[in-house]
Amino acid sequence: MSISVHLLVLSLLLVIGSYDDDVQFFVYGVVDEYRRDDFPAEFVFGSGTSAYQVEGAVLEDGRSFSIWDTFAHSGYYNGANGDVACDGYHKYKEDIQLIADTGLEAYRFSISWSRLIPNGRGPVNVMGLQFYNDFINRLIANGIQPHVTLHHDDLPQILEDEYGGWLSRKSMKDFVAYADVCFREFGDRVLHWTSFNEANVFALGGYDMGFSPPGRCSSPFGVFINCSRGDSTSEPYLAAHHLLLAHASAVRLYREKYKAMQHGFVGINVLSYWFEPYTNTTEDVKATERANDFYLGWFLNPLVNGDYPEIVKKNAGNRIPSFTKIESERVKGSFDFFGINHYNNFYVKDNPSSLETDIRDVNADMAATLISADGGSEPLPTQFPVTPSGLQNLLNYLKEEYGNPPIYIHENGQVQARNGTLMDTARVEYLHAYIGALLDALRNGSNTRGYFAWSLLDLFELLGGYNIGYGLYYVDLDDKELTRYPKLSAHWYANFLKGHNVTAIIPSLNLTKDSFVSSH
Repeated sequence: MSISVHLLVLSLLLVIGSYDDDVQFFVYGVVDEYRRDDFPAEFVFGSGTSAYQVEGAVLEDGRSFSIWDTFAHSGYYNGANGDVACDGYHKYKEDIQLIADTGLEAYRFSISWSRLIPNGRGPVNVMGLQFYNDFINRLIANGIQPHVTLHHDDLPQILEDEYGGWLSRKSMKDFVAYADVCFREFGDRVLHWTSFNEANVFALGGYDMGFSPPGRCSSPFGVFINCSRGDSTSEPYLAAHHLLLAHASAVRLYREKYKAMQHGFVGINVLSYWFEPYTNTTEDVKATERANDFYLGWFLNPLVNGDYPEIVKKNAGNRIPSFTKIESERVKGSFDFFGINHYNNFYVKDNPSSLETDIRDVNADMAATLISADGGSEPLPTQFPVTPSGLQNLLNYLKEEYGNPPIYIHENGQVQARNGTLMDTARVEYLHAYIGALLDALRNGSNTRGYFAWSLLDLFELLGGYNIGYGLYYVDLDDKELTRYPKLSAHWYANFLKGHNVTAIIPSLNLTKDSFVSSH
């Protein structure tokens, strides 16, 4: 069954259900009605994925392993990995038709460095080049803006083995050469480039707590895994430093070599919580300021002001590298936009005793305790609380603290257990509330340029593998065809993108993939 037929069937079920006396309606929260026309015409709405999470075809057509392949095959996900994922490498034509049918105006995806340049440097893989060229061409043919991320946690493993990946300055040269290939080959059609996805989380998860590739950490700082290699006290600062310098060098390359011809934009992406003081005491207020400096300022302050925040330098001491004068000048201003991933909020409580410990990591240097806004203690929440004011406050903070830079909300969405239901009312509630909050932020002067719901499909997730999902579309892993089924959220988002007035009124239907007529 085609995706367009899936959407039609879902629409018919919803219409039929709305006239059924047995159907119950629920209103989640009090959010104003709005429509696409309430946003600026140049503002873009889309959704996204990343290469390792969706493509599969791990060793096909010349692709080599990335650090995420190695991390997944280490057993972290209890046997699950991205070898097949959503098989997007083979099903991309179907997925682009799905993107078009949904009415997405833009699509965010990443290029697999290992697929394009399997040796990390040197010869370009013709098959990988052909794949991404066709992918981009098909998006554009359907009127969809491609927004490309160059590095989404997937450095080629061969470079990790050769010199330690992002712990070595050699990584910067190789990244810029890779970026040069991408700008040269795709930049005539791609205008929006992001160097690194969640650069702060990549440094923290990959080199401090060990919960993401390359999974490095040292005792007692590992999360979910036993640390067998790494140094959590210094490696996250070192890797972050190299990420910033690599980003700045790639931006400089683009501006000097391609900008005049291609007229594109290059930014960087970070994960951004909204932090609130746990109490109104001076100590907790200052701890909240430190949390912002360590999570956001760690990357954004060098890009805006040329150096790390003073409190970060003070508490990290000689474990954080210093920028030379030339490096500071090159990093400062090396962005056209900031990509922001935002999902939830935390309360912040002062924790000065962490500075008294002999061995400290980034979290200890922050001297603050983060407390989940929903009061939960689970490391993998089954559902985020709906607190859209956090997004409004975050965008206002970025406006006031960093001079109102251009912003793209690259990820925002609701996590749920992956149980096969298509009736994801909680996700509709979440999306409706946060897009409404975004509209309020725009009216308050935020320089936000676009919004991407995470994610298009239920993917192989960084945290949780296949146990959780954020998708607008369900992917049936028990079906050898990995059939995609639209959830209620896909229908809601499509209605919004096609200009209809939307609310958070949700019909209560027991809608599952069995509701659809099989195409086999």
